[in-house]
Amino acid sequence: MTTAVSLAWLTYLVGMTALWGMAAGAEVGGVVGCFVLTVTGGLAALAALAFAPGVRRLTVPGRLFLTGLLACPVPTGFAIAAWVQVF
Repeated sequence: MTTAVSLAWLTYLVGMTALWGMAAGAEVGGVVGCFVLTVTGGLAALAALAFAPGVRRLTVPGRLFLTGLLACPVPTGFAIAAWVQVF
């Protein structure tokens, strides 16, 4: 849940930045593309980890706990840093 809320905040922030940038006439495709590729890469890495042979032998709750534990810190750290910078 923490990861989803953090990603929602970051997506909102990138979306609003892109909207304001487009209104000002700036090129924002690179920023949005970089954000989408970063999120997609992170999801792909977590999916690869969840289906790795060593992790796949774990029980389903254990596998979900491991992927949740690894998924949480990075977007949450970025979301907190962005929150502090914005407000």
